[in-house]
Amino acid sequence: MGSRASSLLREEEIEEIKKETGFSHSQITRLYSRFTSLDKGENGTLCREDFQRIPELAINPLGDRIINAFFPESEDQVNFRGFMRTLAHFRPIEDSDKSKDPLVPEPLNSRNNKLLFAFRLYDLDKDDKISREELLQVLRMMVGVNISEEQLGSIADRTIQEADQNGDLTISFTEFQKVLEKVDVEQKMSIRFLH
Repeated sequence: MGSRASSLLREEEIEEIKKETGFSHSQITRLYSRFTSLDKGENGTLCREDFQRIPELAINPLGDRIINAFFPESEDQVNFRGFMRTLAHFRPIEDSDKSKDPLVPEPLNSRNNKLLFAFRLYDLDKDDKISREELLQVLRMMVGVNISEEQLGSIADRTIQEADQNGDLTISFTEFQKVLEKVDVEQKMSIRFLH
């Protein structure tokens, strides 16, 4: 199956994706094979329904938020390259990823980009702030009906109180980073991909 996948991907495309995402040649061809198996329309793109067929996303309370992260603003299809760019956020960080050259863009799987990805899962209206209502909505998705509205409100209030440093009753990305500075984001937001 791997040979079929790599024959459909041009070598130049693989090299560009390697450079952009940090995935190895074999990981790219395996993920391309997975991508094509999800592509039920066989048109080289995935739609939201294709992602909803993935059991792990179907049962994940944040599955819809994660699925939305694969789609650029106002798009309802994602091609293989976009698929790989999003997956790259979950690639474990290796020493070779850490470039000292300020002209080289930060890798997609850097701590900062992983945090930005997580922040965007909460920032439902994309205004670069997490409001109490957004936090409540995400908490509801995560815990369902297992906690009362009063308890959820208390958790949201306490979270904002602890994170909000400028008193605007929202959490900015900088405040989000500060709260998570001691959390091992690299481990928690890494998926071990096939070698």
